[in-house]
Amino acid sequence: MRREFWAYAKDEKLDSAALIAEQYRGIRPAPGYPACPDHTEKGPLFELLDAERIGMRLTESYAMTPTAAVSGFYFSHPESQYFAVGKVGRDQVADYARRKGFAVEEAERWLAPNLAYEP
Repeated sequence: MRREFWAYAKDEKLDSAALIAEQYRGIRPAPGYPACPDHTEKGPLFELLDAERIGMRLTESYAMTPTAAVSGFYFSHPESQYFAVGKVGRDQVADYARRKGFAVEEAERWLAPNLAYEP
């Protein structure tokens, strides 16, 4: 992606060890992973990209098909760094639910691993 579409890394020559050590420029946080734990973010992404046009689909739990599919948000800034969302409190979940248009219980379901409390 970095070499073919954005061309900011077209001369990049990293071996597997360097890729695993994340020695490349930019990051690709993905919905469902530590920097973006809410899988529902794939819905607007798939809609925006019209992913069904190329045969990609989301299941009711936001798993992607075909199963080899990947998605993410690409940030090319040289100072971009991976991060993880920590534990979130009730007030944060309530605010997130409001902004997503979800019931608090639905937000809690999607953010369950990141909750700082028992719902």
